[in-house]
Amino acid sequence: MTKEELLTSVRHFLSKREKVTYPEIPTFEKPGIDLKAVFETNAKLAAVDIYDVSTIEEAQDIMRKKLPDAKVICSATQEWVGNKDIHVAHPSDLQDVDLGVFRAEFGVAEMGMVWCTEKSLVTNSIGYLSQHLAVLLDPADISENMHTAYQRVDIPQAHYGCFVMGPSATADINAVLIHGAQGARTLTLFFLKKPL
Repeated sequence: MTKEELLTSVRHFLSKREKVTYPEIPTFEKPGIDLKAVFETNAKLAAVDIYDVSTIEEAQDIMRKKLPDAKVICSATQEWVGNKDIHVAHPSDLQDVDLGVFRAEFGVAEMGMVWCTEKSLVTNSIGYLSQHLAVLLDPADISENMHTAYQRVDIPQAHYGCFVMGPSATADINAVLIHGAQGARTLTLFFLKKPL
């Protein structure tokens, strides 16, 4: 049998088979959950510092106090103006960033993590080459669990996407926990409503 005959046979079989609907997957949502409180609890387990702020200036002031030596600030959101342009020729051009800033597309309470794509990061390497990260999250944009989160993820519309949960960490050597081994040393999350 030739390759073309085999493919023709498969196509013929597929065209004749009965269409079956996929089983419905439950979302396992629980009524009455305070998503923000659950998110905060789980994010803190992943070494995330969390602040409730009402203005971007308040968040900037907190970061100035936390990182007084941060010189290069690169922001992927227009809300927070940095001193390094996010639009670079090569992703590696962001290797000198002390503080990277972006607004998460949504958070997942069950894991205390945020979802981001090229839409929120603009240049993907900001999330990995920055020494420290500041993430903005609207409390209204928190999904309960991974089942509800995957209903929000629009994979066909994104060239890239990932969940970010806390600063980089590893305990591979002598079971000693090291932060910032392969990415950001700290992650600070600000609950801040999206601008109108």
